[in-house]
Formats: sequence, structure tokens, C-alpha cells
Amino acid sequence: MTRAKQTSVAIIGAGIAGLASAVRLAHAGCDVTVFEAQDTLGGKMRVLPSDAGPVDTGPTVLTMRPVFEQLFADVGLRLSDHVTLTPLTTLARHYWDDGTQLDLMADEDASADNIAATFGAQSAGEYRDFAARARRLFDAFDAPMMQSAAPSQWGLTQRVIANPRLLADMAPHRSLWSLLHSSFTEPKLAQLFARYATYVGGLPAQSPALLSLISDAEARGVWAVEGGMHHLACVLAKIAEQFGATFRTNSPIEEITVQNGQATGVIVGGAHHAADIVLFNGDPRALALGHLGDGATSAVPRAVDSRSLSAWVHAFAATPQGVDLAYHTVFFGHDPRAEFDALAQGKRPTDASLYICAQDRAGATRPTGPERFEIILNGAPNGDTPVTTQEIEQCQTQVFHRLETYGLTFDRTPGPETLSTPHSFAMRYPGSAGSLYGQSPHGLTAGLKRPTARTKIAGLYLCGGGAHPGAGVPMATLSARHAVEAILADQTSTSQSRQTATRGGTSTASAPAAPAPSRSSAS
Repeated sequence: MTRAKQTSVAIIGAGIAGLASAVRLAHAGCDVTVFEAQDTLGGKMRVLPSDAGPVDTGPTVLTMRPVFEQLFADVGLRLSDHVTLTPLTTLARHYWDDGTQLDLMADEDASADNIAATFGAQSAGEYRDFAARARRLFDAFDAPMMQSAAPSQWGLTQRVIANPRLLADMAPHRSLWSLLHSSFTEPKLAQLFARYATYVGGLPAQSPALLSLISDAEARGVWAVEGGMHHLACVLAKIAEQFGATFRTNSPIEEITVQNGQATGVIVGGAHHAADIVLFNGDPRALALGHLGDGATSAVPRAVDSRSLSAWVHAFAATPQGVDLAYHTVFFGHDPRAEFDALAQGKRPTDASLYICAQDRAGATRPTGPERFEIILNGAPNGDTPVTTQEIEQCQTQVFHRLETYGLTFDRTPGPETLSTPHSFAMRYPGSAGSLYGQSPHGLTAGLKRPTARTKIAGLYLCGGGAHPGAGVPMATLSARHAVEAILADQTSTSQSRQTATRGGTSTASAPAAPAPSRSSAS
């Protein structure tokens, strides 16, 4: 008996979605080759070297743990056998320049107690109301939006019709900024929760109030990964290899080859690598701009031109002095409007909030000596414009002077090599313009405009933070599940069509040379 041919898959990009897809596809018996342009795997989950060890320069924690537990369970494994996770009891410590401090906790009652002690009982009650609202929204839209491979306006409308209270919770004609300032009498709490828009690359005054549900995703648990987030990428790559996947680093793709509307493989190093399926784990805008050949430009709608935020990111090791830091600490700018107005104008904000991850503070024991730090300053998505040496020096001066005004200093000043800029992100992630979250989340229906797994080109699929359901490690991991399910379903459908067409010994023109049109990525 002739053995059935394995479906060959070329995955472009080894970010979290590409790695999760490789695990799933290799486990399903596909012949998987992953091409990564950089010399390391992980995409945005990358590290820089330091005296204290590798420092994360991208995502810092794992949220929505069930997404990862499902990934491992679907391939017969257990997450806990491969990754050690430490739950964070303090989600984030917050400082304002008037001396106010507030710890937001994993336990809602503890958070409410902290808010009551800092801002009063009324603010604590407002927080509980806001948290309940976010929880209702998350519960309502997790299945029809995030867990669905191709959400529709009608499907979401049906959910609202079934539960009319959701319409008020969504506040469909209001921005997140507007909702927060009507939900909290204390401006500092509105400023705190406005930052959740930036978690998906949005500005709070332009992002829909619906994004308040992001706070509930965090409230359901935050875990630090032993070894850093990059370790999770390494674990997934190892598992994929054990299932038979092959990884090729330093292998930028020159072109996705397309014949008769069907993706047929990739060109890498001047040679053609044939594949039945091509899965693109990169910014969909790169396809639209022709970075992967003219044949793939029609794969996604031009809506991908709308860009989410970028960032200026320091990653270094030093010994801190002064302010007591949690694993996550936020130092707020004086006027939040100044920060977001500057970003809307494409400028680096000078009165900006700073986020610090103290990577070695996940456990109960306070570290001694040099520690690893990641400092994030929100940036505009204008990374196609080169950054000057003067701008780098200005950014470093701005960041460390602001922290010094809060009483936080370090025993050494990090050099320019520790700084990643919007331009360096643009160079590392082609087509992104430096945007770290793909398409902009602005507007109530932005989530429905994001490309889904199936593109307009048969055999070419998408996964990653630029595809549905969006930015963030859990969302990108979900996108991998959606993509793999679509690939396997389409392969089964094509196989059945071929069997039907040849059963009587006569082939027909409709199979397999003319596959059914794929569902539009705009659906």
C-alpha cells in the first residue's frame, strides 16, 4: 500500500504563534518547516544579554493560562511538566508624582481594600463596579469573539440580544477614556485603567469602551515564567522538533510563490521550497506592501495599514536603589493627556508613564546584587523613520531622569545598546512600521476588521498578533489554533473532493486544480 503523502507546511516566522502552530501541525502529522529571519526563535519574545543573564525585551508575563494549558493538552502534554509558573499576588505597583502609591492585587478584595485605604470607600465601590462590568464583558465575548475563528457582527449582536444588559456594559458609542472618567471620581484610577488600552497598542481616547474587558483578563491571573518568557518559546520549539518539525534560522523569506491563485511554497536563499501550505506568522501589512512578493499582495485587505503603538524599550542589568519595586511597577506621568496627545501626533511623549518589569522579583526572596530590568516607554508607530543618536540620548536621559525624580536610581547607566526603538522594531519585523501590536484597535468594530486565518489566496494562512483575535501572547496563541484548525479542515475537504472526483476513474475539472475560493480574511 502506498503511504499517503504528508501535507507539507512552510511556516514563516517563529514567534509564539508560529511556534504554537508548528507544535500543533507537527503533532497532526504534517511535514513542518519553520523559517525564521533572525538567528534566534521567539519573535517578540526575545532577550538581550546582561551581566545577570538574558533579559526579556518583549512580553513579561503569561496571562489567560487556560489557552496554554489547552495547547499542551491538545498534543497530549501538560503545561506544568514543561514550564514552571509563579503566580503574582501583586499585579502591579503604581506610583504617582505626588507620592501616592497603590498596589493592584490578584485578589479583588485585596485590591478594593488597597483602593479604600488610598482613595476612600467610594473609590473602592467604583472599582468593584468596574471590575464586575469587565468580568461580564469578558465572559460574554470570550466565546463569540476570541475563541471564534471568524467572528461576525451578527454573532456578537445575537449575544447582546440574548443579554440586553451587555449593551450598557459595552457603552458602544463611548471611548475607554470617556467610560473611565465617568466610572471613577478619582482621576488617578481612571489614569491607571486607561493604560489597558496600550496593552493592545491603542490610545484610550480612541479605543472603544469594550476594551475595559482587558483588565479582567489580567484579574484572572498573571504568572511569571521561570527563565523568562523567551524560555516558553524555547520549550515550544523543542516540542515541535520532537514531533518532527524542522527549524531554519537566519532564513528570511524572499517571496511566497503563488500559481493560479494557490500558494505553492516560498523562496529562501534564492531556492524554492515547495509546500502545500504556507502559514505566515508576521505582520499582515508586510504582505499587502509586497515584502513577500507581488503574488501575495492581495491576501489581506488594506485596513492593515492602520497601526497600533510602538515602544522605546530598555533591557539591562543593574543594582537598584530607592523605591521599592514589585515585579511590575508603573511610574505615571503627570498629565496622561500629554502622553497620549503626543503619541496621537506621532511624537515621543516627554511627560510619559514608565513601566518597569523587575524580572528577578517574581519570588518571595528579594534579590541582591544586579537585577534584570525591562523599562517600556510607549512610542508612536513611525518606525520607518530612522532614529538619530541624539534621539536615543534624549530618550535615555528622559527615562532615567524621570525615575530619579521618583527616587529610583541604578548603580550604572545602561548604554544605547540596551535600547530598542520603534525603528529597530520596524527593521526586525518587516512591514510593521515599528508597531508592536499589528492593526490599530481604535473603533468599536476594529476587532472585526482584523484579518482572520484564511486569506484571499488558497493555501496561504495567517497567525500572530496581527491576525484575529489580536495582540498579546494569549491572543497570538489562539490565532495559531484557529489557523491550524482551518488548515486541517481545508486539507480534509480537499482530500474528500479528490476522492469523489476520482472514484469512478474519471477526473473532473473542478478538482483539485480549481479549489473552492477561501473565505475572505475580512470576514
